[in-house]
Amino acid sequence: MSIMGTRVVRREDPLFLSRGATYTDDLTDERLTGALHLTLVRSPLAHARITAIDVEEARSAPGVVAVITGAEIDLAPALLFGGANKGMVRSWLPTDKVRFVGEPVVAVLTEEAYQGQDAADLVEIDYDPLPAVIDLKAAASDEVLLFEEVGTNTSNGFGLKDEFDEHLFDDCEVVVTKEIVNQRLAAASLETRAASAVWGEDGRLTLWCSTQAAQSARDEVAGWLGVDAAQVHVITPDVGGGFGAKIGADPEFALVGWLAKHTGRPVRWNETRSENMTGMVQGRAQLQTVTIGGNRDGKVLAYRLDVLADAGAYPRLGAVLPMFTRMMAPGVYDIPKVESRARVLVTTTTSTAAYRGAGRPEATAAIERSMDLFAAEIGMDPAEVRRRNLLRPEQFPLKTKGGAPYDSGEYEKALDAVLDAAGYTGLRAEQQRRRDAGEVVQLGIGVSVFVEITGGGAFSEDASVEVHPDGTVTVLTGTSPHGQGHATAWAMLASEHLGIGIDRITVLHGDTDLIPRGSGTMGSRSLQTGGVAVHQAAGELVELAKQRAADVLEANVDDLEVVDGSVNVRGTGQGVTLAALAEKERLQVDSNFDSGAPTFPFGAHVAVVEVDVESGKAVVDRIVTVDDAGPVLNPLLCEGQRHGGIAQGISQALLEEVVFDADGNPLTATFADYAFPSAAELPSFTLLDMATPTHLNPLGVKGIGEAGTIGATPAVQSAVVDAVAHLGVRHIDMPTSPLRVWEAINAAASEGDK
Repeated sequence: MSIMGTRVVRREDPLFLSRGATYTDDLTDERLTGALHLTLVRSPLAHARITAIDVEEARSAPGVVAVITGAEIDLAPALLFGGANKGMVRSWLPTDKVRFVGEPVVAVLTEEAYQGQDAADLVEIDYDPLPAVIDLKAAASDEVLLFEEVGTNTSNGFGLKDEFDEHLFDDCEVVVTKEIVNQRLAAASLETRAASAVWGEDGRLTLWCSTQAAQSARDEVAGWLGVDAAQVHVITPDVGGGFGAKIGADPEFALVGWLAKHTGRPVRWNETRSENMTGMVQGRAQLQTVTIGGNRDGKVLAYRLDVLADAGAYPRLGAVLPMFTRMMAPGVYDIPKVESRARVLVTTTTSTAAYRGAGRPEATAAIERSMDLFAAEIGMDPAEVRRRNLLRPEQFPLKTKGGAPYDSGEYEKALDAVLDAAGYTGLRAEQQRRRDAGEVVQLGIGVSVFVEITGGGAFSEDASVEVHPDGTVTVLTGTSPHGQGHATAWAMLASEHLGIGIDRITVLHGDTDLIPRGSGTMGSRSLQTGGVAVHQAAGELVELAKQRAADVLEANVDDLEVVDGSVNVRGTGQGVTLAALAEKERLQVDSNFDSGAPTFPFGAHVAVVEVDVESGKAVVDRIVTVDDAGPVLNPLLCEGQRHGGIAQGISQALLEEVVFDADGNPLTATFADYAFPSAAELPSFTLLDMATPTHLNPLGVKGIGEAGTIGATPAVQSAVVDAVAHLGVRHIDMPTSPLRVWEAINAAASEGDK
């Protein structure tokens, strides 16, 4: 019986639930004995010139070994994203200017961790405040420049050289335009950022860090330090969540490495939650202007998306994500004319990067909101408008108007499935009953149909499978799990080929000396690249074993099969175990899989909410989802990924938002101020199954890690708006908090009274 597609429980969990994980800050490696502890003195201002730094009193504080300013660091300022304006570099510790609250300015090294903050409080820094730049339109005006020598706040852009077609909507009977905010979010991972570093007698740096991609972290840190990548050894212990915010390395990692070399002692760093909420990269942060046009029969003829994207103070990965927003702009729809552009701007805020979908959720939120606005304008059911514009299965594969090479899709089937399961007709009837009765608690129904891109830009992955003489198996993978369950899934893939139980298979990752090549885990790429690489390597190992067994058994290779860890001659009792073959000669295969292209999972969600029109409070009552990522390897793991994604989608729609005041002060720097739900605040999810394979890999699989995030957000937002649409409300920006809903209801009432 095949193990593929079965509900195998996670092998990782017993250890996590008993002893607990070993995070970077938990390490007891003997090489870290006597390590110094790093505390960073951070800017309290969003934008200011540094006029003086006095560290003398701090240097004499108890336990202090060194207090370092930027003047002592011999590293060139770093351009953190290669595609950004070359002048928008970040100093390791600035001596002239700060550009966001929380920017590190001085490094304090102490014998004990608890001594660090007391000494940091003794550092005196004089600032000359400058105007903060928080609003994207204000940033675009260039009235206040973050980098005066550059002369602009524009970091980079996509499609900026192309003029919009002034005749794009000429053939449309109806045209709707709306400005939409896709708000800034914090990753809020369980484990904050952390790194520990030591230089060996061989001149190599060993760096332990919390990252989603050890190999790229190695390469980035080596580049920043000006050493060859071979001189850096990165080890990734257990990682307490990443969600995109821990892709690669942080500048602080390189600083920890530099300080270890400068002092000649190991250095450890682990940030506080407030430091994390102001210093770790954040997500989304787009201001979108959408324009959609079509006919009153529901056919959409043209769509335009104009994006201002917030890079934060120093452009990082967030500066490239609008490229994906543009690529996915048309979503699941067959729209004849589509155009888009994106301008990326620096602001006096925390830098942005990837977060749970990385550019794709922003595209889906825009097109799905546009579909609702168009449906409201022509007076047609929003589900029906979607149906009339969906791409058809016979059109695949195709290249979209956004330039994306969609592989496969059954969009109408997914929509029909969720509408039927939700009882859509009955929900509309109940909604009308409540409206007619004027009830305080109104019903809202939101629909979304989505497609996303997974494995984008990282199509290749490495894996190694080895059978040992004792019959155990080691799998090496270039992916890097932080909650996804790779130790279970990759063992299942190897077991399927080798016939060896998963309890005898060990999966190793996140050590650049052991696994020098790898692309890590992000963009929902792991199974379709890393998993397929393991599948391929295990299959190749079986063929190698059969070749060797043919000599031992004096049999034809074509007559051999691998069953229960042995190579057997079909129809006879003859055989030899894989362990015995490994005892004679090492039995190991390295393999690389390259799909050459991304895959495009898709789905549909129906969200049902109740909104109290007197208070504005919205509660999600039900959510019914299809998240089609092709064949499912392990339903338990797949459902867990879907649950997490749906929860995040609901959370963005209702609760989460990073907020800065006019002076650039973060108002959401703790979990007391930054709202996100626990399981207690969420309903049970209805998960419907669909599996549309891709032709791009032998397993037919696509990514699942971010699908729920992309589909749930617009469905819930639409449901909240729908609940109060009869009161004249057409749009409410996320998060649809009670205050925003209440204000929208009252604004619509005031407009109606005029």
